[in-house]
Amino acid sequence: MSSGVVAVANYHCEVGENPLWDERTNRIHWLDIDTGRLFRADHATLEHECFYQGPVVGGFTFQDDGALLLFEADRIVLLRDGQRHVLKEGIDPDMARFNDVIADSEGRVFAGTIGKTLRSGGLYRVDRDLSVTCLWKETGCANGMGFSTDLERFYWTCSTTRRIFVSDYERASGELRNRRVYYEAPEAEGTPDGLTLDVRNRMYTARWGGSSVLEMTESAEIVGRIELPVSRVSSACFGGPELDTLYVTTAGGREGSTSDDGTLYRVKLATQGRPEFRSRIGL
Repeated sequence: MSSGVVAVANYHCEVGENPLWDERTNRIHWLDIDTGRLFRADHATLEHECFYQGPVVGGFTFQDDGALLLFEADRIVLLRDGQRHVLKEGIDPDMARFNDVIADSEGRVFAGTIGKTLRSGGLYRVDRDLSVTCLWKETGCANGMGFSTDLERFYWTCSTTRRIFVSDYERASGELRNRRVYYEAPEAEGTPDGLTLDVRNRMYTARWGGSSVLEMTESAEIVGRIELPVSRVSSACFGGPELDTLYVTTAGGREGSTSDDGTLYRVKLATQGRPEFRSRIGL
């Protein structure tokens, strides 16, 4: 384990994912995809709880009005005060479920999917009026996403091909253009999974099967490695009042297990992240 890595909570998540910092409450949120559980932990006290359990959920965003937007299996749901309200379903019969989502500065959501077949997963844009646009559809597993500091570039992970792509991003319309390869991971490194970027545009990209989060420059040079005590490292985000703490989700746990698989970890870094955007779907 890298020096300074601390275990926050161990719910033995089968697929711990989607760490998301809430600056309004100073709490980190995350989920366990397969069991449909949502968790949160206080940054200062490390007190934590499972506050919701429902259907399988691949990702979520914070709505600007405080609700949560859940991306389930071919379904978008609003979670408010513990109550589910289905907003849209039947989006794509080729998807097994949604996987990894991110809001942009305009309140839209980019949502990846896992396909029922090797190339039937893709990336979708959900606009504020709840219209859904398929941007591309050629992966088995769409994964981590992020924006450059100037909001001119959008990064997207294709775990199927072990590649991270970068596209030109148009803030006004949400369009993505000129997609090209940013990085292709060798097999020995582990599979690229979730990611986040700091204020210097350095990327922190989780490695499923690689027991680590890698720090990469804008030119895709690996300049740092945070080692974790479990193999399946799934995602990362910045949190804490100064946004200088990296929260990291992991997977592979099972209810009743005594292993560390599925634990949420954190480590303080000598850099800062940026606040994640909130969705404004229907607002």
